[in-house]
Amino acid sequence: MTSIDAKEAASALSDIDSVARRVRQSTIYQLSSLFIITWGVLVVAGNLTSFVWPRSAGFSWLAVYLAGIAGSFAISAIGYSRTGIRIFDFRILIAFFLFIAFGIFTCWLGHLTSARQIGTFWAMYFMLVYTIAGLWIGLAYVAIGLSITALTLIGYFYLGHWFEPWMALVNGGGLILGGLWMRRN
Repeated sequence: MTSIDAKEAASALSDIDSVARRVRQSTIYQLSSLFIITWGVLVVAGNLTSFVWPRSAGFSWLAVYLAGIAGSFAISAIGYSRTGIRIFDFRILIAFFLFIAFGIFTCWLGHLTSARQIGTFWAMYFMLVYTIAGLWIGLAYVAIGLSITALTLIGYFYLGHWFEPWMALVNGGGLILGGLWMRRN
């Protein structure tokens, strides 16, 4: 049996810790990418519905949120049975409702009235969370959040009537691509 000195032991423990961090991040990326892809598909549907039937936009977005919450619980349950990691629970649901309530209050307080103003606010508001979460979870979230925010602003300032289809592509499509990219990594 060979003995190792303290320096070699510390190096081995550091290597183990590094591998454990990468495996945990990979597991989180695999699970959360399903959320991101699901929400991306729903956001595409919400934006296109808002474009085609603008008078029904409020109802379509309510349906998007309800389907997204139900899908998030389902993905979390499946992920938990496979990995033991619960990504979406009632605390996150309460946080989501508080987040939405604050967003609604901000829209009301800020007198956001046009569909473009409201669409821009909500996209950037959600991407703020992605960007901040990315500081802890992984840089993929930061890249997704900042990219979609920048493209949202381009659409707001330059696309006028075509803002909703642009957001379907940029916001929904960006989430889908970001989720697929995370699954690859």
